[in-house]
Amino acid sequence: MATLTELLRSRTALGDSDVEWLHLLVGDWQLIADLSFADLVLWVRPPRGTDGPWEAVAHVRATTGHLVFVDDQVGRTAGDDHVGPLLDEAAAEQRILRVRQVEVPGDNGHQSVREEYIPVVREGRVVAIVTRHTNLWTTRTPSRLEITYLATADALCRMVSAGEFPHSTAPTGLRRGAPRVGDGVIRLDIDGIVTYASPNAVSAVHRLGHLGEVVGASLAQVVTENIRESYPVDEGLPLVVTGRQPWRTEVTGAGTTVSMRAIPLTEAGQRFGALVLLRDVGELRRRERELMTKEATIREIHHRVKNNLQSVAALLRLQARRVPEGEARTALEEAERRVGTIAMVHDQLSQGFDESVDFDAIVKRGLQAIVDVSSNGAPITTTLEGSFGRLRPEDATALAMVVSELAQNAIEHGLGVSGGEIRVFVERLSDERGRPMLVVSVEDDGSGIDPARPPGSGLGTQIVQSLVADLQGRIVWEPATPGTRARFTASLRPLT
Repeated sequence: MATLTELLRSRTALGDSDVEWLHLLVGDWQLIADLSFADLVLWVRPPRGTDGPWEAVAHVRATTGHLVFVDDQVGRTAGDDHVGPLLDEAAAEQRILRVRQVEVPGDNGHQSVREEYIPVVREGRVVAIVTRHTNLWTTRTPSRLEITYLATADALCRMVSAGEFPHSTAPTGLRRGAPRVGDGVIRLDIDGIVTYASPNAVSAVHRLGHLGEVVGASLAQVVTENIRESYPVDEGLPLVVTGRQPWRTEVTGAGTTVSMRAIPLTEAGQRFGALVLLRDVGELRRRERELMTKEATIREIHHRVKNNLQSVAALLRLQARRVPEGEARTALEEAERRVGTIAMVHDQLSQGFDESVDFDAIVKRGLQAIVDVSSNGAPITTTLEGSFGRLRPEDATALAMVVSELAQNAIEHGLGVSGGEIRVFVERLSDERGRPMLVVSVEDDGSGIDPARPPGSGLGTQIVQSLVADLQGRIVWEPATPGTRARFTASLRPLT
């Protein structure tokens, strides 16, 4: 399905600023739908001078009441029914039109629906129409909550038709994760006095430490009296609790945290009150702090493991210096290199917040370290083509060891004192079960495979074969032109 931007670009001649205005509206219209207990549909029309009906490009359902449309309305066109003429009339007159009752298809036959046609105005121009569809499923007397919600929704709809909503001055980031209608609603008058508070909003205020009545009190006074002095106060707090600006903040008190978002209500450009949405996010913030503590602990563990491994490598290096030239010294130096390779993985893990590593960085560091230590002054270059991506620590440790051993073997048995190039090619695929896997080739342009010492006879090769088997893969050595190519596969654990 096409995105809203794609639909607006292909169906209309709206400019970038008008498209952004509609994006802001759609980003906030769940609020209107929930307060209205209604479905909302956004309609646009083709450019002037071209034939074509109005078309629905966005649709949202209320989370607070009975839905009207089971099927998504995006792509629906206003044909010969009553919708098209009413859309034209609302756009031409720039006023809200109301249809008391129409019959539309529903789950169980037809259902009675009230429709309203709300022009979306920007800078005096109608850029779209929003239709509001309310299911008339009951004739019972509405509660005070419903009356307040509907009155607030009507005020927001009038602001839409006057070009006063959405608020373009509010940063878009404040909308993401903001409280919703079901979390808690407070209505303020122009002086910041609470005229209505939903039950969830009252509970959130009481959890901040306020024990008295909420309705009739000044929200600014209620909140400031219960702020914990040990916590920093957001500079946007006064704007939110007085309802003067479209802003969002968080308040901590009595062991909990409440997220608050203010939406000023205006008429003819004059503010007459505000809507404040509240949500108790104390438990969420507590879990976030626990997660941050856990992440910090994990990073510290990886850091200490890295330090310990580097200490072991240093001890092996000291021991190797005390051993005469020969197999024993070579074995200690190789052990030092292998321990250092594992330490690089833990060093990378200690620097990030995820329990995964960017393996490309490890490979580049590892290849350079092997060249520096093992080349003995020979001119050796390394290249990496493709990307390993992010890997789990278990896979990263095994792969680092495999690539390190193959590169070491290429330098020792292939390139020798003449030098050359080591090339690592990697391709990330999916196996027949959809699990991630790697196909990796390590090539050199050296002398090729020694018939007197075929792959599999050395300790490094045996380590590689064992680790590749643990990764549920296979490895083969084959001649390259020139040099030798080691190609292996590895199945990866999925990132969680």
